[in-house]
This record gives sequence, C-alpha cells and structure tokens, in this order.
Amino acid sequence: MNYLITFKVDNNLKINFSKDHPLRWSFYFCPNSIMKHRHFLLHKPHSYLSQFVYGIKRHKKLLGELYDFPDGTMAIGRLDEDSEGLLLLTTDGMMSEIVRSQTIEKEYYAQVDGIITPEAVTQLENGVEIGFKGIRYTTKPCQAKIVADLPEFIGEGRRIREERHGPTSWVSITLTEGKFRQVRKMTAAVGFPTLRLVRIRVGNLTLQNLKAGEVMPVAAFNL
Repeated sequence: MNYLITFKVDNNLKINFSKDHPLRWSFYFCPNSIMKHRHFLLHKPHSYLSQFVYGIKRHKKLLGELYDFPDGTMAIGRLDEDSEGLLLLTTDGMMSEIVRSQTIEKEYYAQVDGIITPEAVTQLENGVEIGFKGIRYTTKPCQAKIVADLPEFIGEGRRIREERHGPTSWVSITLTEGKFRQVRKMTAAVGFPTLRLVRIRVGNLTLQNLKAGEVMPVAAFNL
C-alpha cells in the first residue's frame, strides 16, 4: 500500500513524502491554497457565550447563531455570558495573540448599584484588591471616570431591576490586563457592584454604532 504524506511549509509551498520511497521528496507551489484571513467586529448581546461550540448538553446561545462566520473563526478576548459589547473575531491566530497582549487597551462601561463617588473612582484608578485563582491580587493602575451621558449604541439593554430598588450610575474603566471577571470584581471591591457591563473599545476599535447582535466585517484590525 502506498502512502503519501503532505507537509505544509507555508501558504505557498508543500512537501510530499512517500512512505515507500523515503528519499523521494517532491516540492510544489500551491498559490490557490493561500487563505486570506477574515476579521469581524461584533456587538455581542447579553446571554450569548463568546464561543462557537459548547460541550455541555444544556442549551446555550452561541456566536454562530448571529452570523455566517467562516470556518476557523475565533473570538479574541472573551466576554462573559452576562456581559455585552465589542467582541473581535478573526481567522488569524497570530492576530489573536496581539490583541490579547497587555499593550492593547480595553474600555468598559459598567452600570453599578448606587451613585458611584469620585473617591471610589480614584480607588479604581490606583488599583484594588480582588480575588483571582484563590489568591488576593491587586489590579494594575488604570483609567476610570464617571459617565454622565451614555452613547446611543449602549442601548437600553435588558431590564436590570425596578427603579424602586434604588439609583444606578455608570463608570468607564480602561484596562490593559484582563483577569477573570475583573471589572465586576473591581467595582464590587469599592462598594458598587456591577449590574450591567458593556465593552465599548479595544485599542482604536469601537462599537461604531453597531446595535446588539450586529456584525461588521473589516479588512484589518487598526489597533
């Protein structure tokens, strides 16, 4: 029985190796095999997982239900199921590593329980202690500010609670790190638990008035 094994060296060059003739190698170019990577901006709605496959039998809403993404598409920097906002998707694994690096800013708008104070905002900026993987961790200094006027693309979102339960307010937090549920833990640490969380920016990329559930293909990520 003859076997032919193909090794892909790069997008243009492949090497064939024959088992019956181990010293017989053939090289050939395959210009048609070049794959042009594709990139997308998504306004992820609440209650969707930032993934395409969910192994547990319990039904969950997945990204593939929102758009006909090409094979090999991956989400960069996941948003929790109960979080919303800008999610970048790509077929390029190298781009995923760049975006998730600590040199790229991620800005979030958090709706918190109560009227957040300037003192609490200063605490957020200086770093607060949160729990992470069973240990206490002090967050890195970040940018934070009270948000008085919300942009239209934030939308009303789902109903958080009855107004009679007290006022809420919004704060902007810009991070270059991304621990598990970090923003929620940070606002809770200063006494203002997060009720709704929306990521509005990654680097230079913003929601650009995308409504919840909408997808925008882009030629590249201008970070």
